This record gives sequence, structure tokens and C-alpha cells, in this order.
Amino acid sequence: MSIGRTHAVSLLGMDGAVVEVEAHLALGLPAFTIVGRPAPSIAEARERIRAAVHSCGLTFPPRRITVNLLPADLAKVGAFDVAMAVAVLRAAGIAPRTPERTVHLGELGLDGRVHPVRGVLPAVHAAVRAGFTDVVVPAGNHAEAALVPGADVRSVGHLAELVARYGGDVEVPDVVVPVAHEVAAALGPVPDLSDVLGQGEARFALEVAAAGSHHLFLVGPPGTGKTMLASRLPGLLPDLTEAEAVEVTSLHSVAGVFDPARGLLTRPPLEAPHHTASAAAVVGGGSGIPRPGAASRAHLGVLMLDEAPEFATRVLETLRQPLESGELVIDRAAGSARYPARFQLVLAANPCPCGHASGKGIDCSCTPIQRRRYLSRLSGPLLDRVDLQVDVLPSSAAVLAGEQGESTAVVASRVLAARTRMRARWSGTPWSTNAEVPGSWLRRHHRMDAGAVSGLTRAVDRGTLSLRGADRVQRVAWTLADLAGRDRPGADEVAAAMTLRIRGSHG
Repeated sequence: MSIGRTHAVSLLGMDGAVVEVEAHLALGLPAFTIVGRPAPSIAEARERIRAAVHSCGLTFPPRRITVNLLPADLAKVGAFDVAMAVAVLRAAGIAPRTPERTVHLGELGLDGRVHPVRGVLPAVHAAVRAGFTDVVVPAGNHAEAALVPGADVRSVGHLAELVARYGGDVEVPDVVVPVAHEVAAALGPVPDLSDVLGQGEARFALEVAAAGSHHLFLVGPPGTGKTMLASRLPGLLPDLTEAEAVEVTSLHSVAGVFDPARGLLTRPPLEAPHHTASAAAVVGGGSGIPRPGAASRAHLGVLMLDEAPEFATRVLETLRQPLESGELVIDRAAGSARYPARFQLVLAANPCPCGHASGKGIDCSCTPIQRRRYLSRLSGPLLDRVDLQVDVLPSSAAVLAGEQGESTAVVASRVLAARTRMRARWSGTPWSTNAEVPGSWLRRHHRMDAGAVSGLTRAVDRGTLSLRGADRVQRVAWTLADLAGRDRPGADEVAAAMTLRIRGSHG
């Protein structure tokens, strides 16, 4: 038979599409052509496949070989080596029992070994969704692929194993199975909120942020606990649902930082890039195939930017899109990739370059111009999207002898109760937390009493708040009401929300 067929998955971003791989062998001068809009890495597979077949002790067919990837109008990105090799060997009669309804994933080494690849979890998920339940993956990706419900996963470490499985007469060598090239760092102990001494207002702001999924900006001198507070936010968030866990895990798989030995990621992730990180590292990018950055890896979790004014302006401004839309669109030569990026942003900053401008600022050595320039690196449009903006002032020595603050578990229970109220209120809508609800919807369907918003109206008239800021104050007021177990916010909740919104209006 001169035609062999199998299937693979093209994965661009988080979107996977099953691709039919067909190989045709014809008489003529030996040649190997791949058509169907392959990415450069797929087009280069010709020599890898040829060498891998020879390494199996087989003779590569001396024919005119054409590999076609269907549909032809879809740009192909992903690991097609194994699928193309199997299709060619099926067409040559070397692997006569190759099944056509099986998806093959993996990259070939020149010695015939099948190397693990990124994005196996979303690729297998896409195959199962398209009705292809039989999937062959690299042995190094087996644990990850097995996490997908409904998939019948078989793994392979060497091309010769597949040839023998599909009826070929070949000796299977003993090989060392390649492992995944990147693995996430081991998880350490979860930091507890009770470790933070004092800072009652900042702790309360953290609880409000966790309950309503609000963004948070902490400003204070060094040593006041800003980083400690921010790093404890993920512990206050509820567990991810099953659908959310699959989505978050798929993102980490595409990024190459997922350890399948730990199973699906069920806890909200925390990403804390250094202030020297590039825009590509934070929002994603790369040459050719776009990869997710820290903002997408923090999806449904927390993106913490410590020393926020030290980040490049370009990096900070690129966050404005995901803060509004909850996703990132990255355009590269291989196509446009969409990555979800619905994270909670936590910014932490000193009040000035020397860090001592808080309070009376007696110890501050910065000039007034230096102070203004420092925090002005965080643009107005960016900060306007941050719901909670809190000054973290130094605590007195009395906190050392005081009682320990509430633990993460205690606060998390209140957060979960508030989230439950929110989900009940927003059931039947696309939203589940107060921070997601558009201000227009709140005004139309959940309008607050005129007396409750009178102070808010005056703040807008004075220019203290923008209209976007007023909407965000209302969302925070709803979260305060949910934490207090009230049906709707009143004047007290609105006033408290404004206090948490406008730095310098409190304490």
C-alpha cells in the first residue's frame, strides 16, 4: 500500500486541533516533501525521521515521499515527528497494522528515541474532545497525558517499539527513556498569615482582595511586611474547581513547568517575577511559537510584582490588557496565540527610592521630585485598575509582645463563605466574583441606595475618583457586604471601600 494515515495534534497556545497525517510513496527520484503549512520545526523533521528509521535497523524507503497535513489551511504547530514517521512506515508496508484513528505525539531523536514535548495535556485533551481517545505519547509524558479523563494512553520510548507494535519486523533496543526537559520546582511549605505581625489594616485588605478577587497595591517602607503579606494571598484563595485545575495545569504544561508526578494543580498558582524580567518573560512571547509568560502562568492565581516601580514601563503597561480582558493575545510568525490570564495582581512598592518617605518622612533622603518620579512609574491607567491601594506603615515594638494574628485557615474560611455568597448571586452570569462584574451591570441590576453612594458621587465630582474607580469602589463594597454576611452594601461599606481605594485617606 502506498498511502499511510494517522493523526497528530496542532497546538497553538491553548487551542489544539486534530490533524490528519497522510504519507504517499511514489516512484521517482528519492525525495521527502512535507506540505500543509508546517511550522519550520515540522519541516525540519525530514532528517530526524530519516535518521531515526535507520537507527531502528530499517532501510528508509528510497521513494518519492509526500507527507500531507490536513486540513491544508490550518497552520501546523506541535510535535509531528512520530506521527509522520508512522505514516511513512505504514505506507511503505513496514508497519502494516498502524491504526488510523490513533493520535501520535512526540519528537524523535536521531537515535530513534521518542523525546517528551511541551503541551501534552492540552493536546491530549483536544484529541479526546475531537473523538480520538487512543493516544500514543512519549514515555516521559505518560503521567501527564494520563490526567486527561477518557483518554486511552499508551507510551513509547523508541520508534522501534511502535514499529514492532504495528507488525514490523524490528529489534527493540534497550534505551534510557528521555524525561521532560523542564520540571517545576518542588513545592515548599505554605506560608501562614499568622507569621505577619501587626498590620491589621493591610491584613484586612488582603482578606478583601482574596474574597472578591480584587487587585491590590501595597506601599510602605522596607521591613513592614509587604512581601510577606502578598506571598500569603494564594493561601487564602479557595481550591480550583476541576475545570479550572485542568485549564491551569494545561497552561503550565504548555510553558514546560509542570511536574506530572504531583497531578493536576488544584491550588491557585503564585508567580513573582524579578523586576529585571523582560516583557516576554512576564506577558509571554518568544520567537516563532509564542509561549505563555508569568502573567498566564498566574491564571486564576496571583501575579506579584515586588518593587513594582523598578519594573520596566513597557512591562507594566502590557499588563493593562489582561487586567481588563482576562486574556493575553500574542502575535508571532507561527500565528496568534491566546492564553488566559485572569490573575490577581499584587503590586508592592517603597514610597520613594530610599524607602523612608512614609509618615512624616523625617529619615527620607530623597528630594520631592525624586519621590514623585518614583511612584509615577506606575501609570495612572494601571493604578486605576487596582481596586485596593493601602499604605503599610511601620509597626510599633508592642506587636512583638501582642497576640499572634489570625491564621490563614481562619481567614480562608471567611473568604470561602463570601465566595459562596457571590457565586449564588452571580449564578446564571459569566462571573463568579465581584471583581469580574462590570460596573454597568451593577448599576442596572444591583443599584445601591442613593444615600449609600452619596459620598462616592461627591468623590467623582471632586475628581478624587474616576468613573472606573467609582465602579471598582462599588465592587469592593459588595465584597465587604459579603464578608459581613449582608444582603447588600450600605453607606458604611461604601465608605470603607473608598478608604481602601484612596491611599492617604486613612490612618
